[in-house]
Amino acid sequence: MGEFYYALVAQPSSHIELFRDFLADTLPVGFEELDDSFIIRSEDELDTISWGIDQFAEALSKALNTTVSVNLTLSKEKNEDWIKLYQEGISSIKVGDFFIHPTWDEPSKDKLNIEIDPSLAFGTGHHPTTASCIKAISTYVKPEQKVFDVGCGSGILAIAASKKGAIVDLCDTDEVSIENSKQNIKLNDVKINDIFIGSANNTEKTYDVVIANIVADVLTMIKKDLKARLNDGGILILSGILDKYENKVLKAFSDLELIENIKDKEWITLVVKKVENGQ
Repeated sequence: MGEFYYALVAQPSSHIELFRDFLADTLPVGFEELDDSFIIRSEDELDTISWGIDQFAEALSKALNTTVSVNLTLSKEKNEDWIKLYQEGISSIKVGDFFIHPTWDEPSKDKLNIEIDPSLAFGTGHHPTTASCIKAISTYVKPEQKVFDVGCGSGILAIAASKKGAIVDLCDTDEVSIENSKQNIKLNDVKINDIFIGSANNTEKTYDVVIANIVADVLTMIKKDLKARLNDGGILILSGILDKYENKVLKAFSDLELIENIKDKEWITLVVKKVENGQ
């Protein structure tokens, strides 16, 4: 470990979820997500990454026909073990039927335990969208049901469904997410039916519960594929939705019955149901 490292703070003016996806897809290193910004750390200089983020903001502005800016602050810091400092800031939480804890904390005696080895790029259950999905899984996933996690990230939602006794498939378009999920699945010693790189259009199977914790724009783009994966009477858990996009997502899935709307801060999770013999 060198004496110094570089830290780049990126604070977008809007569309933070699109910046998050951009960083997850393009960065060769992990990043820390705060409420309104991201911190990228590396012992290599980050000038090229800073330029790339700035270019993404410009491209986004043109695509959306609006002004999207990003405040970038690059600094050189004395190299303490910042990964260790980050891990020390991760606490265990109880959500629904589950106790989610980092590897260094003791498991719960009265909850279903999910053990996560946090990385800087993936969720640990603390983000409102992840927590809301886990609440929905606690309520709607039953033993022996077939469950599909689309955009699995860390694999935490698939692990939760498996611990409820479900038969679980999961996928992600990002190979790093797939590898991260496999590690967490192994860590929790749960059985997964299938895991693959791709999305909802890469399988013809249907499920009792489909979970998609992504972002509003992607949810609306793949709405037909998500609906096609549902059995009659199946439950679809949609998350990663900022409250200002709630109506947009509701409209895209208006042919399904709204069962529950879970709100946490500015984030929305929608639970909808495909009616019997529905389209």
